[in-house]
Amino acid sequence: MQVRLALLSNAGGSGKTTLAVHLAYLLANEGFRVALIDLDPQGSVSLFCGLPRPKGTQTIAAVLQEDFQGNWPLIPLWQEHLQNVEACQGEMGLVKTINELVLHERGAYLLGDRIADYPLPHDLVIFDCPATLGPLPLIALSACTHLLIPVQVEPKSADGSSKLLEWLYHTTHRLRLKPEPQIIGFVPNQYDQRLAIHRNILAQLLPQLEKLKIHGFAPIRFSSEFKNASGLGVPLHLYRPNHPACADFSLIVSKLVELLKKKD
Repeated sequence: MQVRLALLSNAGGSGKTTLAVHLAYLLANEGFRVALIDLDPQGSVSLFCGLPRPKGTQTIAAVLQEDFQGNWPLIPLWQEHLQNVEACQGEMGLVKTINELVLHERGAYLLGDRIADYPLPHDLVIFDCPATLGPLPLIALSACTHLLIPVQVEPKSADGSSKLLEWLYHTTHRLRLKPEPQIIGFVPNQYDQRLAIHRNILAQLLPQLEKLKIHGFAPIRFSSEFKNASGLGVPLHLYRPNHPACADFSLIVSKLVELLKKKD
């Protein structure tokens, strides 16, 4: 049994890739074997992890082809520091894959089918999804066991969260997913406590989530150091290990460790 975690958001700039990369590093640092799968045609994981642009045959698009034989195109991350975290890159070839998924008889379930037929040996698989509610998030939803929803602390992103929850509810029922993926919680991102609008949105968001029985994690603060770290292809913990934002991930990591130990 493995935890397969999809990071979903229908708004750009919500911090999905930042969250995905840091969770991959931190859980690997806890001793778990982690696979980070980039389902975004923009290939953000490659950029944030300092990876060269891949060929089409070396991306997740190849996994979704009919002739796939189980050779997952995984590339190690941060080998100077860890030996147990790998990435499956995304790129623009996924745009063509979107059209193919719509026409495929098992399109919505294809990623889950691949994992069932050719299992990954990792304890944790993280799906970094594009900021849409289209075919690529759909295959992540059908393949995952758990969901984590990053949300930027801005009016447009907060409003979009309700639409995302509606989509999740209707889609899980339409696909008849059994069991349904569990929502671990919402992660407010790029939070600046000096801004009244951020404080007000956070104060409204958390009680709304509580009414829905959805956990709201403490926010991850805004810092330009995240961009500086990603520019070097490393998580903040390797770039500036004493930066206060490093501690912002601890509660999410603790929850994932708890889930992983339950799976054992």
